[in-house]
Amino acid sequence: MTSPFRTMINDICKDLPGAEWSDPWGGGYDAWKIGDKMFACMGSMSEGVSVKCQDVESAGLLIEAGVAEKAPYFHKSWVRFVEGCDEAELEARICHSYDLIRSKLPAKFRNSLVERMGANS
Repeated sequence: MTSPFRTMINDICKDLPGAEWSDPWGGGYDAWKIGDKMFACMGSMSEGVSVKCQDVESAGLLIEAGVAEKAPYFHKSWVRFVEGCDEAELEARICHSYDLIRSKLPAKFRNSLVERMGANS
């Protein structure tokens, strides 16, 4: 049975323009990608979602403030949010991760997508 936390994360991610779900390693991972680049990932065993931050310093500040934790197996610019975190913060961080990854995609692909609701253009 899927947890409410995992369902909430998947609901946020699936509504982002061009977002696609995959299970790249098999075994129940939820990896969300845009243009084949990951912006959010949930492991198969623990309840948490890893997202990309602007840089290592931003990730460090979130960890230091106790808002997020180090994302296991990811680069230092990624952080992990666990069940029980602030839902508005979580959604904002998922969308920020999505925006960061989307901004690095080829212009032709980016231009083929509709704007994200609430995105700063």
